[in-house]
Amino acid sequence: MLRAAIVGGMLFALPLAACSPQAATPAAPAAAAPAEKTPMKLEDKYADDEGVKIHYVVSGPADAPLVVMIHGYPDYSETWAQLTPVLNDAYRTVAVDTRGYNLSDKPKGVENYDMTKLVADIASVIKNEGRDKAIVIGHDWGAAQAWAFEFAHPEMVDKLIILSVPHPTAFAHELATNKVQYEHSQYARNFQKAGSEGELTAEGLAGWVKDPAEKAKYVEAFKRSDFAAMMNYYRANYPSGTNQPAPDAPLPNNPPINVPVMVIHGIKDQALLASGHSGTWNYVTKDTTLLMIPDAGHFVQHDAADLVNKSIRAWLDVHK
Repeated sequence: MLRAAIVGGMLFALPLAACSPQAATPAAPAAAAPAEKTPMKLEDKYADDEGVKIHYVVSGPADAPLVVMIHGYPDYSETWAQLTPVLNDAYRTVAVDTRGYNLSDKPKGVENYDMTKLVADIASVIKNEGRDKAIVIGHDWGAAQAWAFEFAHPEMVDKLIILSVPHPTAFAHELATNKVQYEHSQYARNFQKAGSEGELTAEGLAGWVKDPAEKAKYVEAFKRSDFAAMMNYYRANYPSGTNQPAPDAPLPNNPPINVPVMVIHGIKDQALLASGHSGTWNYVTKDTTLLMIPDAGHFVQHDAADLVNKSIRAWLDVHK
């Protein structure tokens, strides 16, 4: 079993060409610049999960491998705008607005954000594309959904790409044994408090977005979103105890993952520490690729967009 650890942004080792100092050879003609890809048309579509409409943006060949991309908090489908054109010449890309966000429906009540319903939303999107499986990519809460979807529907997952969030069993161990991670997770427990959504604004949620034009899009998307729904993800699914779990507390008994997994993490992430990914390979029976990026933070797909996007494309191509 191949276990590939990729550190500091090195994805593949390239062989060095031998060079003889004694015999000069004619210089090879310069390679032609690669042809610029024609932008693919983006189409808005909706899947229906028991009356809840889930909006997504789709592009790429209809018969190509399906890639479903799931955003986290505070975010929306636009987070994949730079990855999509890197993939959609050879992959059918789907960028989802998860329930509560942007153009997707926003059902009321904590129970409507339970992980079982979030998992069902992903299945409805895949089925709406006429498929029975997909490559699943997730960041933050989207990564939590991606892990959970693989546990619930392994037959529907072709490959798994995770940004930032450790495997749930590894993260439970991290919360129980790493005081720093537990303390850095206090924000999530604060979000569970009644009325926490009253402290949120669209402008504040978009504060992490650096590009002014992009930030304006985010503010508009968040104004269309439901702040209580955002907090309900934490109320319905995040550990709610006020004390750090005991180090010997039973860990979640999740089934093994039987597809190739790629994990990408920004070392400067202050919400989720890199140490949480240690031992990820113990929960996966196929090859496990870790890409740890020193100069990126929690929104690694933005902080190191070029490296992340090229690495994902290369990894997918290798695993065809």
